[in-house]
Amino acid sequence: MRPVLVSACLLGLATRYDGHSKTNAQVLDYLHSRNLLPIPVCPEQLGGLATPRPPARFHAGDGEGLWLEQGELVNQEGESMNAAFMRGAEETLRIARLTGCRTAILKERSPSCSVHRIHRREGLTAGSGVAAALLRQAGLTLISDEDL
Repeated sequence: MRPVLVSACLLGLATRYDGHSKTNAQVLDYLHSRNLLPIPVCPEQLGGLATPRPPARFHAGDGEGLWLEQGELVNQEGESMNAAFMRGAEETLRIARLTGCRTAILKERSPSCSVHRIHRREGLTAGSGVAAALLRQAGLTLISDEDL
C-alpha cells in the first residue's frame, strides 16, 4: 500500500476548528479503490492548537505569502496564528517525509490545508493554506477533496 497524507477531518476524525469532522465518502472511496494507506494529519493540532478552537482566516496573503512573510493569519479574537500554523505545517511535512508520502489529499477552504481557495476578511478567494503551500514547495502532489 502506498501512503498518502490525508486531512484527518476528511477521514471522520473530529479535528476541525469546531470540534467536528468532515467525513468525505469520495475521499474514502478514492483511497480504497486505489489501495492507498491514509496517513491522517491535522496541521492545526500538530501546531499545538486545541480542538475546538476559534476559527482563523487570512487578513493578508495566503499560505504561500505567510512563508514569504507577506501574509497574516488571525483568529476571530484578533490573535496572530502565523507561528502555530507554520509549526503545524512543518510537522505535517515531517510526517510526510517519515512515512514516504508523495501525495496529500487535503480539505479545501481550510487555512491550513486548502489547495485552491481560502477565506479572507472579504470572503472566499484564490489561495492555498499554510500546510498546503509548504507541502507543495517540498514537491508533494496536492489533491483537494473537492477535486475528487
